[in-house]
Amino acid sequence: MTDTLPFLAGGGEAARMIRDRDWSRHPLGAPAQWPEAMRSALSLVLNSPESMILAWGPDLHFFFNDTYFPLLGPRLGWAMGERFDVVWADGWEQAKPIIDDALAGRSRRFVDLPWKLGTDRGEAETWWTFSYSRVLDGEGRVSGLFIFTNETTEQVRAERRQREAEAALRTERDRAQGVLDHMGEAFALLDRDLRIVDLNAESLRMEHRPAHDVIGRLVREAYPDAHPDLLRAYRRALDERVPVSLEHRYRWPDGRETWIDMRAYPVNDGLAVFYRDVTARREAEEELRRSEALLAATLDALPVGVIIADAKGRILRDNAANREIWGVPPETTGWHEYGDWVGYRPDTGERLRAEDWAMTRALRDGQVVRDELVEIERFDGGGRRLYLNNAAPIRDAGGTIIGGVVAELDVTERIAVERRLRASEALARQNAERVQLALTAGAIIGTWFWDLPADRFSVDEAFARTFGFNPAMGREGLSLRQVIETVHPDDKPGLIEAINAAIERGGAYAHQYRVRRTDGNYYWIEANGRVDHAPDGTPLSFPGVLINVDERRAVEAERDRATAMLRALTETLEQQVAARTAELMRAEEALRQSQKMEAVGQLTGGLAHDFNNLLAGISGALELMQTRISQGRLKDVDRYIGAAQGAAKRAAALTHRLLAFSRRQTLDPKPTDVNHLVQGMEELIRRTVGPSVHMEVVGASGLWPALVDPPQLENALLNLCLNARDAMPEGGRLTIETANRWLDAMAARELDLPPGQYLSLCVTDTGTGMSPEVISRAFDPFFTTKPMGQGTGLGLSMIYGFAKQSGGQVRIYSEVGEGACVCVYLPRHHGTAEAVDPLALLPDAPRAEQGETVLIVDDEPTVRMLVTEVLEDLGYIAIEAADSAEGLKVLQSDVRIDLLITDVGLPGGMNGRQMADAGRATRPDLKVLFITGYAENAAVGSGHLEPGMAVLTKPFVVETLGLRIREMIVRR
Repeated sequence: MTDTLPFLAGGGEAARMIRDRDWSRHPLGAPAQWPEAMRSALSLVLNSPESMILAWGPDLHFFFNDTYFPLLGPRLGWAMGERFDVVWADGWEQAKPIIDDALAGRSRRFVDLPWKLGTDRGEAETWWTFSYSRVLDGEGRVSGLFIFTNETTEQVRAERRQREAEAALRTERDRAQGVLDHMGEAFALLDRDLRIVDLNAESLRMEHRPAHDVIGRLVREAYPDAHPDLLRAYRRALDERVPVSLEHRYRWPDGRETWIDMRAYPVNDGLAVFYRDVTARREAEEELRRSEALLAATLDALPVGVIIADAKGRILRDNAANREIWGVPPETTGWHEYGDWVGYRPDTGERLRAEDWAMTRALRDGQVVRDELVEIERFDGGGRRLYLNNAAPIRDAGGTIIGGVVAELDVTERIAVERRLRASEALARQNAERVQLALTAGAIIGTWFWDLPADRFSVDEAFARTFGFNPAMGREGLSLRQVIETVHPDDKPGLIEAINAAIERGGAYAHQYRVRRTDGNYYWIEANGRVDHAPDGTPLSFPGVLINVDERRAVEAERDRATAMLRALTETLEQQVAARTAELMRAEEALRQSQKMEAVGQLTGGLAHDFNNLLAGISGALELMQTRISQGRLKDVDRYIGAAQGAAKRAAALTHRLLAFSRRQTLDPKPTDVNHLVQGMEELIRRTVGPSVHMEVVGASGLWPALVDPPQLENALLNLCLNARDAMPEGGRLTIETANRWLDAMAARELDLPPGQYLSLCVTDTGTGMSPEVISRAFDPFFTTKPMGQGTGLGLSMIYGFAKQSGGQVRIYSEVGEGACVCVYLPRHHGTAEAVDPLALLPDAPRAEQGETVLIVDDEPTVRMLVTEVLEDLGYIAIEAADSAEGLKVLQSDVRIDLLITDVGLPGGMNGRQMADAGRATRPDLKVLFITGYAENAAVGSGHLEPGMAVLTKPFVVETLGLRIREMIVRR
C-alpha cells in the first residue's frame, strides 16, 4: 500500500488506520483518488512531532497523527476520517465560530482556552492551546484546516496553584524584607506596571540616593538612561511568565557608569529582580582579552618556537616560530597532539615515543626538562631538523598542574658549527687537563704551541724569560733549533727522537730531559703535550707545557731510599710484635686475675701492675736507646724504638677499653655505612675465628646510616665475634646481620630506648648459649664465665658502654644449648654516610704558610714539647702555656693566633673548654682543637661542639696531629 500511497510513508499507527479503513462508501473516496493538496497536507500531519489535525473538505473530515491519540480517548477507534462535528460533538458549539474565522482567512491562536468536555461523569473543565490555519488547494481555494492542539489543563492548574502560592508568599514579604536587606546582591520588587515597589539595602547602596527618589516610580522614570533591552526583558518576563537575564551597561543618575548583571523572575503579578555590579569582572575580562592578544603577538614575535598545552597534553596555542620549525602553514593553530609527530633521538637515531617527549615528562613528573636535544621530521617534507626542547609544567595557585609549556629552538645550523669546532674544543680541554696535571706535578715553567703546518713555535712569556728569549719573539714564533740549543748535549738525541715519534703517531707526549736556564745551570724538566692530527692523518698542532721536575726527581730518589728503609723497619717491627705478644698475654692474664671488682684496691693494684709492665717496657727501651747512642751502636736503636711504641700503643688500648665500659671515652662519631664497615672487616674476622667456624654476613638492603665512631664499632664487632668463637669450641655457624628497626612505644620500653628509627648489628652463634643468670650479669665489669686467666670481663661491658654513649643499646637473646644472639641497636642518622677507607695511608702533613701561629695549652710539659716539635717541624710559630690562666692571657693579647690547641682538664681556675669560650669573646673566629685522653662529655659540650672546634684523642699519631692542625687552620 505504501508503494501506491507514498504520502502515508512514515506516518506511524495513524497511517496504518488510514490504510486499514474501508473508504469505498466514504464521501472523499479511496486514498488513491485524493487530491494532491490533501495528500501533501496529510503527509505533513502524519509526520509532525506535534499534536496536529487536518480537517478536509466542506464537511471537515477529521484526520490526526499519532501524537493526537491521547486526546481522543474512546473516540480513537472510529474517529479517523469522520466529520469534525461528529467527533467533537460535545465541543462543536465552541469550536464552530473559531473554525469559521479560520476558513475565512482569520487564523486564530488560543492559549489556555477553557473548554467543557462531556465525560461519563458529566462535563469536565479543561484548558487547551489551539492554533487554526486554512489549507489551500493547487488553485488557491480553501480546502481545509490545519489545527495544532495541546491540552494545557495540568499546566493551567499548576499556574493557578502557583498564583495561590505567590499570594501566600506576599503575606511573608515583610518578614522576607529583613532577609533581603542582608543579601550581598541588590534586589528590587516591581509590580505589573513595572513600578518599583521595594528595594533592599544593597540596592540603595548602589543607588547613591534616598529610597523615596526611587520607590514608587516607574522604571523608565527612575532610570531614564536604562538600556532599551532592559524594559523589553522585564515585559517579556511578565507576559510570558519566564525568568530573564541581561548584562548591560548603565549610566547612573549621578554620572557613574557600571556594568549590571540583572536576573528577573515573575512572582505573583510582578517581578523579583536581582542585580549586581559586575564592572570589575568585565574589566578583568577585557584585560584578559587584551592580555590574550598581547600574548599572541608576543609569542609570534619570539624567535623561539613555543607550545602551550593543557594538563592532558592537548595543544592550546603555539606561535609562528614553532609552526616554521615543524613546517606547517602559518595560519595553522592547535595543529597537533603528541601522537601526531615524529621525533628521533639524535645520538642513537631511535624513534622517540610520544610519552618520552619533554612536554609529556614535564606534565607527568612535574619537573622542568632543560636543553633536551631532539631530531624531528618536518611535516612539509623538508627533512629532519635538530632543536632544543625546554619544557615546564604550569601550576595553579594550589600547586596543581593545569598545563605545560615547551620552548623549541632550531639548532640545526648551530650543531653543525659545533661539530666543526669540536676538534678545537677537545684540544682546549686537553690543554686545560695538561695544565692541571702540571700544576699537580710541580711548577709550570711555561707553555708552548707548535703550529706544525706553518712550523711556527710560539711560547708564553714565562717560557721565554726562563730561557733568555725575548717575550715578543716568543709570541711571534721561535725556531725549534733555538729552543733545542738550551738542551743538555747528552739529552738532545733522545729529545729529537721523542719529538719525531710523537709527531708521527699523534696523541700524548711526555719526555724528561735537562735544560740550561739563564743562570747557566742545567735543570731537569718534563715536556708534557699532545700532537693532534687531521682526519687524513696530517699533523696539525703540538701544544704543551714545561714542568720543573728537578726537585721531584731528587725527592723520588730520596723516597726510594726511604722506602727500602721502611720495608726493613716493618720486618723488624713484625718480629718485635711476635716476640712481645707472649709478654702481653702474660700481662693480660695477670690483669684478669687481679681485676675481679672485689674491691677498688684490688682493681687499682691490677691496673698499676699492668701499667708498670708497660712503663717498664717503655722506660727500659728508652734507657737502652740512650746507652746505645752514647756507645755509637745505632743499629739497635730502631729495635728499642719499636718496643717503646708497642708498649705505648698497648697502654692506649687498655685505657680506651676502661673508658669504653665507663662510657667516658672520647668518641669521634661520623655518619657511617655499617654494611660497608662490616664488609671491610669480613676477611679479618674470618681469619680470626678460624676455619672450624662457618661465617655468614647478611647485610640489609637500604640500611640506614648511623652516627657512630667507626673504629669503636669495629672493635665492638670484633669482640662479639671472638666471644661467639669461644662459645663454639667444636666449631659451628657464626652469622653477622644488619637490619632497619622501627621501635614503637612498647618495643622501645623493652629496650630502654626512645621510640623511633634504629638499625641493628647482630652477631649470632650456635654455641653453648647462656642461662638467664649469666645474661643478667653479662655486662657487669670484669664478669666472665671463662676459666681464670682466659678473660678480663671487659669485652661486653666495653661494648655496652660504647653503645649507650652512642645513644643506643645492647641486648642478649640466648638459651642454654641453643646458641646466643647479641644485638647492638644504634639510632638512625638522617644524612649521608661518609665513605671511609680503613686501610688508607695518612698523607704527609702540609707545611705552614708564612706567619701562621698556634697556641698550645697543656699542663703536661712532655705533651707541650711534643706538639711544639711537630708544629715547628711543619713551619708553624708555636706559643706554649702551662695552665688556663696563662693561656687566656695570651688569647686576650694582640698576638696572632691561627689555632688554639688545648687539653680539656687544666689547672688555673678554668678547664680547656671554658678557656676557649672566654678567648672567643675577643676572638669570635678562634679555631680550637681539644687534645685529651679522658674527657668528661660536659667539658667539651657533650658531643655538640661549636663550629670551628674539634677533638683529638691522646695518644695520637704525629702525622694525624699535623693533618688535623692544617685542616683546622684552612677550614672556613
